[in-house]
Amino acid sequence: MTEQLDKTAQDLLFRDARTANAFTDEPVSDEQVAAIYDLIKYAPTAFNSQPLRILLVRSPEARERLVAHLWDGNREKTTNAPLVAVLAYDPEFHEHLPAQLPHFPGAQDLFKGKESRLVEATISASLQIGYFILGVRAVGLAAGPMTGLHAEGIDQEFFADSGYKTLVVVNIGKPGEDAWFPRGPRLEQDLVVTTV
Repeated sequence: MTEQLDKTAQDLLFRDARTANAFTDEPVSDEQVAAIYDLIKYAPTAFNSQPLRILLVRSPEARERLVAHLWDGNREKTTNAPLVAVLAYDPEFHEHLPAQLPHFPGAQDLFKGKESRLVEATISASLQIGYFILGVRAVGLAAGPMTGLHAEGIDQEFFADSGYKTLVVVNIGKPGEDAWFPRGPRLEQDLVVTTV
């Protein structure tokens, strides 16, 4: 647990990684998706709640239904991406807590019927979105996460039965030609980090 990733791995996940806006035609396999999930499932969430739900959009028909709910600037790249994932949270995540947190039998009661569970679900699922992006990079693919979407429309289109709530759409694949916009500046540490 005290070892660190070498510079090559750090660069792959962070320094050299970018948000991809174009992809090759190479498909993303079910095995690659399984490898991504096998990494991200271990990352921490509050109460081990794991509220993230992932919808893989593969068929042309489903892709067309999804693209109708994206902002104009996100439609073409999503239409052409090898794989698209809708990342949502489960507002009823607490129903799984007896299995996810067996050493705390009362955990489920902290959330059942309470609006605060939606805040907890959003925070932990947002953490999991970050893990998901890193997982995509770790298996040698590129991610193009987008929040330029109409979440309510996607929820009605795909999650009417489950009640899941859309947070982000992520295009996934091997980066193609002109995949990268110029990297934006990053804040310096002294603007972000304070010590007390």
